[in-house]
Amino acid sequence: MTPTLFLDPATDEVIYPESDGQPMAENTTQYNLITMLKSGMDAMFAGRDDVFCAADLFWYPVEGNSGIRLAPDVMLVFGRPPGDRPSYMQWKEGNIAPQVVIEIVSPGNTPSEMMDKLEFYDQFNVQEYYTFDPQKQKFNAWHRQNGHLQYLYTQEEWYSPLVGVTFTLEAAKNSPNYGLVVTRKDGTRFETIAEIRRAWKAAQKQAEMERRRAEQEKKNAEQEKIKAEQEKNRADMLAAKLRALGVNPDDLA
Repeated sequence: MTPTLFLDPATDEVIYPESDGQPMAENTTQYNLITMLKSGMDAMFAGRDDVFCAADLFWYPVEGNSGIRLAPDVMLVFGRPPGDRPSYMQWKEGNIAPQVVIEIVSPGNTPSEMMDKLEFYDQFNVQEYYTFDPQKQKFNAWHRQNGHLQYLYTQEEWYSPLVGVTFTLEAAKNSPNYGLVVTRKDGTRFETIAEIRRAWKAAQKQAEMERRRAEQEKKNAEQEKIKAEQEKNRADMLAAKLRALGVNPDDLA
């Protein structure tokens, strides 16, 4: 599974590539799910300076061996600061391994490849590992127990103690999340980019309606002010005529 060790031909120093030249996702479904998970976790931990979240970033667990690597679709590391990185070199990160890994299964992923990934994450101390196959609508979860990742036998919901979210499946037809629902403790869901975009457009439309309403109310208020001034001028004119005829308008009140 692991690629060949990369060495600088001039110095024989180990090179840690930042890319393998492959796309992050094989299709739009996979891409949208990955970005939903990544953006949702970014939002959850936005106020913390000790949580790093990445998507499709090479993780090198062993110094000196660039052949041992994987690029999880989404990984979460507690105990490390957020920020940009060319790759996650574990020995430069306090030797802290990603605790949570999520993989979105694509049509090109073979069973043997997924088994290799499971063995990799088991070997290098991932605490929670999740996979979702949007084509088969299959969700799998493993939690570390007794030193190894153990499969969770459940068909209803899977709770992540580390992330603080619950994964559930709903009917994929017409589901904006492609059947995978990620719910926070407050009951709100992770949203796809399409959902966020639709919400933004709706908010923009509502804001424009409110702006137009406020402008109309302002226009109406100005018209009412003008009308009131006209009525006052007319009353003043009539009062002047009464005084010219020797009648005090106040006596007629």
